[in-house]
Amino acid sequence: MASNDQASNNNSEFRLDNLFSTKGKLALVSGGGSGIGLMISQALAVNGAHVYIFSRSEKVRLVAETYNKGDISGKITALQGDVTSKESIKSLVEEYSKHEDRLDILVNNSGIAGSKVNFSTNSVEELSNNLFNSDTFENWEEVMRTNVSSAYFVSAAFLPLLNKSSETQKGWSATILNVTSISGSVKITQHHPAYNCSKAAANYLTKSLANELNLNGFKIRVNAVAPGVFGSEMTAGGSSANQKSKIENDKYKSLPSGRVGDDKDMAQAALFLILDQYVNAQSIIVDGGYQVNHGQ
Repeated sequence: MASNDQASNNNSEFRLDNLFSTKGKLALVSGGGSGIGLMISQALAVNGAHVYIFSRSEKVRLVAETYNKGDISGKITALQGDVTSKESIKSLVEEYSKHEDRLDILVNNSGIAGSKVNFSTNSVEELSNNLFNSDTFENWEEVMRTNVSSAYFVSAAFLPLLNKSSETQKGWSATILNVTSISGSVKITQHHPAYNCSKAAANYLTKSLANELNLNGFKIRVNAVAPGVFGSEMTAGGSSANQKSKIENDKYKSLPSGRVGDDKDMAQAALFLILDQYVNAQSIIVDGGYQVNHGQ
């Protein structure tokens, strides 16, 4: 029978501040200047992580200035970087390495929606025309480059620093979190086929990269969070002065949740995937029940 001291110690493992603390962790988030990237960055920093956010835009510096205040036990630092350029990614690794000698958490969040195509027609000739003339090879290439290839190359570039994290911290495996989308698993195109195909590819990348790292003996987990409708510059068309985006719930009342996703919904999902050391190669859907009616 366990002693009272042992029972007390075991019970403490279930405290929320032990289950979801990122105290002392080092994170890097692409596209951390708005939307879901900002939500995840805040969740990590408030719970103790030093979060480096980067994008091509100067808005990451505004985020660092705005959200380093108040009830935050960690820190947010802004860097510049373009996920679609190998030279920029290499420069980012060099810049990050001036500050830190390991990376505990990598979040590949950057993404674009690309062009829309009208699939609603009663004429096969009109549908053919819409699909062929309303879209371009350049759009598909840009969407795939930003939503899939970037996650591959950023992850590859930071593998040595991620591996250093696992090697130097007992009981911890470094983690890569890819932000994909329910658009990668639903059967409808939602009028942006390039985007949906890119998100399906990002889900595959998650599983395949996790597998290859494991086969090579590296203790680095790779998971994905696949959001439904959340406020972001992509879904809302812009953001406010504090880099937050708002979507009205009225058009989403049909969801089982009756509303769109909020910051806390994303924070809970991301922290679970990042911190649960027993979860690997998974794509977790967080969509308010959208796929109850629109799934495969």
